[in-house]
Amino acid sequence: MNMKSLWTALALIVPAVLLNPVVAETAPVAAKLTPAAVKVAAKLSINKASPEQLVAIPGIGQKKAQAILDYIKANGPIKDQQQLTEVKGIGSKLAAKMAEFVSF
Repeated sequence: MNMKSLWTALALIVPAVLLNPVVAETAPVAAKLTPAAVKVAAKLSINKASPEQLVAIPGIGQKKAQAILDYIKANGPIKDQQQLTEVKGIGSKLAAKMAEFVSF
């Protein structure tokens, strides 16, 4: 199999797996999300995301994922990118980067 065929196969398989609701709900996130993957897949709902799903967002580690969950628990759903900056450890630059990967 040549490299072009491999990439074509991956381009067809990865979105099918990511968009499968059973896999999305039960499988741990195996790889970091990339801008290309997000363009193919639906954005992650930040208010419904698990810690594992949040950690898959570039720039988000365990502590920031927990801070997001704690903020949502204390203040209710995050409604926009600006409100995301109220989460401890998330500034405007990171919030803008995250907005590519999440919905509010």
